[in-house]
Amino acid sequence: MKLTTLGCWGAYPYQDGGTTSYLVTGHDGFQLLMDAGSRAVTELEKEISPLDLDAVIISHYHPDHVADLGVLRHYFQLYPKHLWEPKVLPIYGHDEDSYEFAKLTMAGVSRGQAYDVAGTQQIGPFDISFIKTVHPVPCYAFRILERETDQVLVFTGDTGYFDGLADFAKEADLFLADVYLYEGNENHPAHLTSKEAGQIAQEAAVKKLVLTHVPPLPPQGIDSDHHLEILREQTQGYAGAIPVELAQPHKSWNLGAN
Repeated sequence: MKLTTLGCWGAYPYQDGGTTSYLVTGHDGFQLLMDAGSRAVTELEKEISPLDLDAVIISHYHPDHVADLGVLRHYFQLYPKHLWEPKVLPIYGHDEDSYEFAKLTMAGVSRGQAYDVAGTQQIGPFDISFIKTVHPVPCYAFRILERETDQVLVFTGDTGYFDGLADFAKEADLFLADVYLYEGNENHPAHLTSKEAGQIAQEAAVKKLVLTHVPPLPPQGIDSDHHLEILREQTQGYAGAIPVELAQPHKSWNLGAN
């Protein structure tokens, strides 16, 4: 399994970077788009043709996670039919917000499908399980198991700290964690801090921690030129021997690599 960053800023795009969106590629070439924040489509074009996507999965419906869903559907709807074989794109999301869930379906273009939050959702080569996070709107973290390789990717979505997240992430090959806040803001109702992400990673004994949904600008008193490295160092201080990296556009990880 391969994970490729398309966008990693939290809340809003900044300079030349977009908000949360990732490409998950199976060993068999299956292409799963995980969230579709702003700039997702243009950044995806640098990796693959958007038309080659096999499915999309959405953690929740805040704009920084779905801003490009509409233009992605336009891509599938309006791309010249004589240049490709049109197909209907499956988009998986929760149905707890019926208004937003209904938007996932466009006749002849995309098909919204509610994922099984209480069980396991099979999408291509992946078995995906879910846990509801701490956020102002319904949001789900994903545990993505690739059946053929037994590799595990855990994506927190947006979340504050809660008991159970470490068990959900247990022994993941890669733990992709929302870290919008610096140490000192623990028990926030929407996002993890650097301290909490490091502690969860250590408790879960994951193999690698990658920080995403990072703040475009630091709070007052933090060096603005190196604020993300400071965020990473704070996290590393609580993660112990687990390597901590920052998500960056077009940075990728092969979960099968040593």
